[in-house]
Amino acid sequence: MPQNFNAKFFFTFLFLFFISLFHSQILVSGEILDSLKQKPATEVSIFINENSKPLIVTSGNFKISSDSLIYKLRFQKKGFQLKTVNFSSKNTQNLKIVLRPESVENIQEVIIQGKAIKYKNKKENPAYAIMQKVWAHKKKNGLDNYKTYQYQEYEKIQFDLNNIDSIFMKRKIFNKVDFIFKYADSASNGKLSLPMFLNESIYKIYGENQPHKKVKKELVAQKTSGFQDNQIMATTVKNLYKEINIYDNTLNYFNIGFQSPVSTDGFSTYDYNLIDSLSIRGEDCYHIKYFPKRKDILAFTGDLFISKNNFAVVKVSLKSTKKMNVNFVNAIFTELEFDNPDDNTFLPFKNTTQFDISLVSKNKNARGMLAKRTINYSDYQFNKVIPEQIFENKEPKTNEELTRSDVFWEENRTDSLNVAENNVYKMLSQLQEVPKFKRFVKIYETLSSGYYNVGHSIDIGNLYSIFGNNAIEGNRLRLGARTYFSANDDWRIQGYGAYGFKDHQFKYGVEAKYMFNKINRFQIGVGTRRDILQLGVGLTDDDGIMSRSFASSSLFSRGDNVSLSNVNQTSFYTSIEPWKNFQVRIDGTLESIKSADNQAFNLKYLDNENQVRKTVNDSHLTLSLIANPGAKFSETGIDRYSHTTLSPTFVLKYTRGLKGLFNADFNYNKLQFLYTQPILLGTWGKSKVNMELGKNFDTVPLALQNIIPGNQSYNLIPNTFSQLNYYEFVADSYATINIEHHFNGKILSYIPLIKKLKLREIGLFRAAYGTLSNASKVINLSSIQYSAPSEHVYYEYGFGIENIGFGNLRILRVDFNWRGNYLDRPGITRFGIKAGFQVNF
Repeated sequence: MPQNFNAKFFFTFLFLFFISLFHSQILVSGEILDSLKQKPATEVSIFINENSKPLIVTSGNFKISSDSLIYKLRFQKKGFQLKTVNFSSKNTQNLKIVLRPESVENIQEVIIQGKAIKYKNKKENPAYAIMQKVWAHKKKNGLDNYKTYQYQEYEKIQFDLNNIDSIFMKRKIFNKVDFIFKYADSASNGKLSLPMFLNESIYKIYGENQPHKKVKKELVAQKTSGFQDNQIMATTVKNLYKEINIYDNTLNYFNIGFQSPVSTDGFSTYDYNLIDSLSIRGEDCYHIKYFPKRKDILAFTGDLFISKNNFAVVKVSLKSTKKMNVNFVNAIFTELEFDNPDDNTFLPFKNTTQFDISLVSKNKNARGMLAKRTINYSDYQFNKVIPEQIFENKEPKTNEELTRSDVFWEENRTDSLNVAENNVYKMLSQLQEVPKFKRFVKIYETLSSGYYNVGHSIDIGNLYSIFGNNAIEGNRLRLGARTYFSANDDWRIQGYGAYGFKDHQFKYGVEAKYMFNKINRFQIGVGTRRDILQLGVGLTDDDGIMSRSFASSSLFSRGDNVSLSNVNQTSFYTSIEPWKNFQVRIDGTLESIKSADNQAFNLKYLDNENQVRKTVNDSHLTLSLIANPGAKFSETGIDRYSHTTLSPTFVLKYTRGLKGLFNADFNYNKLQFLYTQPILLGTWGKSKVNMELGKNFDTVPLALQNIIPGNQSYNLIPNTFSQLNYYEFVADSYATINIEHHFNGKILSYIPLIKKLKLREIGLFRAAYGTLSNASKVINLSSIQYSAPSEHVYYEYGFGIENIGFGNLRILRVDFNWRGNYLDRPGITRFGIKAGFQVNF
C-alpha cells in the first residue's frame, strides 16, 4: 500500500459513493400511456411498495422522490389492468408505463359496499345453481386426467419482522447488530417491516396415474438466507404450509379444519353473492363474493371466480375473519390461481399464502412475523414416458449439491426478487459474522433441541430430562451426551449417567448406531443400560436404550409409586426402509428384571420346576413392520425429525422369547398391532385415535406380561388410562382404544361471555378389554393380584379445556376424568384432574 494512502479519506469517499447510489434508487420518474389511445393516461393511482394510500397523477407524467427505499410501484386506473413494476439496481428514471384494458387476472381486490343479499332459502340464490355445477364438475379438473405428468415448482418463503418502531430498534438487545434496521422498509400500516428469512426452492414433480399411481417430488435447488447448512430449519418453516385442494370440503391450515367456500356444505357456513361476470385469461367467469354467516368460526371471506364453460374454479381468495381462534396466528390470506391448458382441464398456476404470526398478542399492531409463501407452477408436460428409475428412492442431496450459482437462479426463477428480498441475503450474510448473532443462534438451537453443542462435535443434554423424582431413587439427576458433528452424520454414539440421592445408586445407558445407506436408511445399533424403570406404562413399546418412562421421573403423583423395576438390558437392532415410509426392524434384547424394592413390591413367580424366582431373565427377538403413509420427515443423516401431518401410523410386531439363550427363562410368542392417527372432521374439529391389540400365546410372569397402561401422575400422558393404577389390569390378550376429540371451540363459541375467552373443549373416551389364562394366574407370586378387564369393558370418559391463557399464548390444558366402572376396587380414584402444557395452533 502506498505511504500516502489516506484511509479516512478513502472510506469517506466510499461512504458518499454508496449514499449517492442509495439516493439514485429512490428517485423514480417516467410517463404513463393508455395502450388504446396511445396518449398519456390521467387519474392514475400510484402505490409505493406495499402502501395502501396512493398518489394521484393527472398529467400522465410522474416523478417520485423518497427518503425510504422504493422497490415496487403499482399503477392502477379504473377499467385498466393493474401494472406492477419491481425495481433492482437498474435505472429507475424516464420509465415508460403502458396500461392495458382491464383483465381480471391482475385485479388484487374487489370491494363491495354493504352486506351480502339475504335470500329466504339457498335455492333462490342464483349463486347456488352455479355452485351445484361446480360440485358436479370438480372431478374433471386437475392432473388426474393424464396418464403421466411432470412440471416445475418455484417456491419462495419469506419471513418479515413487522410492526417495528423506533422504541423497539433502540433496545439493548440490538447493540452491535443495529445495522440490520437499514434494511427495514415501510409496510402498508406505516410501520417498518424487516426481512429476516428467505428460502427459495425449485422442485421437479413427476406423476403417473396409470397403471399405478405414483408421485415423486425432487428438490433440484435450494437457497436459504443465512442458514444454508440447516435444511431442517428450512423444512420446518415449510411445514407451516399445508397443501390444500379448494374442492375439498375441509381446508387444512396448521392441521386445523376450515370450511372451504367450494364445499358441498358451503351454504350452511357462508352467504354467497353473485356480483357480475368477468374475464380471466380469456375465460369468462362468474364472480361470486362470499361471507361467513358467523365471524367467530373457522371460515373465510373472499372472492370466487368460476368458469362459465366448465364450472371450474379459475381463481379464489381466502381471508380469515378477525375473530379466528388460532393460536400464534392473527390472520391468514391465500390466493389460488388455476390455468386452463385445454377446454376441460384446470391446473395450478400460482399459490400465494400469507400468515400474520404473533407470539403473545392478537393486536393488529403487535410485533410479530409476516410469513409469506409463493408457489409458481410451470413447464407442464403430459403423457410423456417417465423412466421407472425416476420414482426410485434416492439418497438425499447434500447442501453442496443443492447450492446453485446466481446465474442459475436468475434463469430459473419464475418470480423475480425485489430489492427488499435481495437484501435478505445481504443482511443475513453480514449477521453471520457478528458474535452476538451467533450467540442468539446458539441459544435457539439449544432451546429447540434440548442439547448444547460443544466444538461442533459433542452435544450435552438432554437438558429437559436432568431432574426427576420417584419413590425409590428420591431426587434424581441425569445428564447425557452424544456425538454431533453435523445433521449429516451417518453414525451416532450417545449415553447418559444418572444418580439417585435416596438409593445412592449410579445408573447409566450407552448406545451406538450407524447408517450404511441413506436411500433405504439401512442401519444397525447396539446399546446397554442399567436403570430403574416403571414397566407397564405402554403396550406397543420399543426396546430403546435412551428412552425413559415418564412414570419413573414424575415430580407429582397420586399415591406412592413403589412398583419400579431394576433393569439390566443389552439390545441390538437393524432396520431398513425398502419402500418410502415403510420400515422393517429387528430387535434383539437380553435383559434381567427384578424389583427395585422387594419389601414394597416384588415380581416373584414360579418357574417350570416350581421354584420361586425373584428375577426374570429374558432373551427375545422382535420383528416390527412400521408404516407411515403420507408422513413427512427432515432427514439428512442417521437422525430424522418427523413433521406434524394427518398421516396414520401402523405397527405390527411379533416377539419371540428364546428360553436358554443367555440363561433366558421362557419361550413365548407375542403378537401386537398399533394404529394411531389424527383425523380432521370438517369444522367439528380433530380426533386423535389410538387403537392397540395384542396377545401373549404362552404363559409368562408379570415382568413380561401385557399391562393396561395407567397414569398415576398428574401430567397429561397420551395413550394411558388416567384413573388406572400401575399394574391394575394384566392381560394375556387385550384390546384398547383411546379417543380424544378437539372441538376447537365450536361449542363454547355459542356461549355469551365465555366465547370471549377463546377456550376450546375436548371430549375424552378410553376403553380396554382383556383376558387372562389360569396358567398365568397360577405362576404369579408377586405382590400384584392379577386381574383382567374381562367381566366388562373397562372405560373412562371426561372432558378437557385447552387453549387456556391470554392473547396468542394459550398453552395450558386441564382434563377432567371419570372412571366408568370397576368402582368397588380398593385404592382406586373415581375422578381425577390432569394438567399440562401443550404448544399448538
